[in-house]
Amino acid sequence: MRKFLCATGIMLASVSAVHAESSTTMSNFSYDYAEARIGISPLTYGAGFSKSIHPNAHITGNIDTEFEEDWSLALGVGFHAPINNWADITGQLKLRNEKSDKHTSSSGEFGMEVNVGIRQWLGPQLEVGGLIGHTSIDDDENTIGAAYARFHATELFSLGAEARFNDTYNDQIMLTTRFKY
Repeated sequence: MRKFLCATGIMLASVSAVHAESSTTMSNFSYDYAEARIGISPLTYGAGFSKSIHPNAHITGNIDTEFEEDWSLALGVGFHAPINNWADITGQLKLRNEKSDKHTSSSGEFGMEVNVGIRQWLGPQLEVGGLIGHTSIDDDENTIGAAYARFHATELFSLGAEARFNDTYNDQIMLTTRFKY
């Protein structure tokens, strides 16, 4: 029941953000990007994307793998809203499919992820952020988290480092590069 209530709450917040008719407040960050990433310990390769569908909503997806008949795939909808001139609050509801040491079905196991986070500018080119969330895949429920820093070399290109906690590949460092479109 708790999973259902969390999912319903996030979905209603996302739908209301999409249909809100108020003075449009622009976000402080771009949510239109493609991302390539490499995880360290264990070594994983991945890609992700985000595309704005409203001034305060976006769709997002990502996939990561060790190329050992494993994967972590997620696709969902998110919201983002400015807190002040330098920070955004974010949230996402994702459908997940995983095949890993914990989830060994040949087609993977399906589940969901709900998270909330923050993005903050520390300077004109340096962004920091983090998130906390909950995953429920099969009968396995976890609290996940992440913290990151991103250097925006140009308006269209950035490099980042992210620490993930308790996710598919347990605790992991990710090196990322994003291309804004």
